[in-house]
Amino acid sequence: MFDMMKMMGQLKEAQSKIKAAQDNLVNITAEGESGAGLVKAVVNGKRLLVDLQVDESLNAPEDAEMRKDLIIAAVNKALESVEEKVRQAMKESTDGLIPNIPGLDLGSILNG
Repeated sequence: MFDMMKMMGQLKEAQSKIKAAQDNLVNITAEGESGAGLVKAVVNGKRLLVDLQVDESLNAPEDAEMRKDLIIAAVNKALESVEEKVRQAMKESTDGLIPNIPGLDLGSILNG
């Protein structure tokens, strides 16, 4: 028999774990690089750039366009990488808490 109180308790527990996992996103980081390592970018799970290293060989004025392209590429790679880490962390934080109900999409909750 369906137990609504049990389900509500599970949802509250899941909500609490999701909140804790979201608060921990700042501690999840990923690095992306481009130009064979000339540019390295680090982002966190909140999708914020937290570190950027650009090799000194790219500091010449004539390299401005290439430098910009390499920075964009490194940041985008880091963002793609951290997205997967965040998805996995959120999945692990709710694993087994919420039953698999067909049609129930928790993606917006899990991707915070």
